Amino acid sequence: MKVAIFGATGTVGRHVVARALAAGHQVTILTRDAAHVAAPHERLRVEVGDVLDPAAVERTVIGQDAVIVTLGAGRKGVVRAEGTRTIIEAMDRTGVKRLICQSSLGVGDSRGNLNFVWKYLMFGMLLRQAYADHEAQERYVRSSDLDWTIVRPSAFTDGPATGGYRRGFPATETGLALKISRADIADFLVEQLTDDTYVRRTPGISN
Repeated sequence: MKVAIFGATGTVGRHVVARALAAGHQVTILTRDAAHVAAPHERLRVEVGDVLDPAAVERTVIGQDAVIVTLGAGRKGVVRAEGTRTIIEAMDRTGVKRLICQSSLGVGDSRGNLNFVWKYLMFGMLLRQAYADHEAQERYVRSSDLDWTIVRPSAFTDGPATGGYRRGFPATETGLALKISRADIADFLVEQLTDDTYVRRTPGISN
């Protein structure tokens, strides 16, 4: 498939690019600095620009079969939601329908999956702006006419892909480890390119 990846130079995005290329897909990414791209590849096309620039986003999206969004801004807000809105608008203009968007476990009805620390200390205080950004991001995705999947991973860890994580559990599920490797997140995101199980659904993934 032809896949556009946004947030491709981030800590999860780098894994997504590598996994998509390993799976044989043709990948196009948008980055503000091409020097941040890990390595050249014959099936990797790099567009330089900002995710908040409609023209740059449209150049990246046009002609693609699907789009994967792994935008991050640390504790700060705005970029995830507004960048995703810009991407959705570009997809609408160019007729690209499949969107796979990384959000966060705890957003929306998955709040019940969190423990006390994550509900009230992390997302309630330390990461409040990031949480609000993800909430707005999900609203944009859900209100679109796209064939979307919102993936909600728990806290990121380093380490290899294991495939042993839990996926698609109910919002009432408790007792989760609330962590998952970036490599496992990337595997799940790329799997959605060829699997329609979670179209218009919000699967959580976590150990």
